[in-house]
Amino acid sequence: MSLTLASSTLCQTLAQGSASSITDAMADDFPVVIVFGIMGAVGIFAILFGCITSMVNTKESQKTKRELAAYVAEGSMTPADAERILKADKADD
Repeated sequence: MSLTLASSTLCQTLAQGSASSITDAMADDFPVVIVFGIMGAVGIFAILFGCITSMVNTKESQKTKRELAAYVAEGSMTPADAERILKADKADD
């Protein structure tokens, strides 16, 4: 049932004033509402988990940079080695 036809049917039943007619008209579109509701929920969860993944990746990247800076500061790693590790990490992304 097209949206225009559904809305005109709903308008006609509203004009008639019968509550049972209104529920009958809306019952035809109930599966469509369910499908769009599920798709909306999946979309929201996808965006939410995408944001969480991005935050975790950024946090871990910053942690790696801090650890490399600490190794360079204590002298157990040369700055060239740390730079090479950081460039290899960017190539993986």
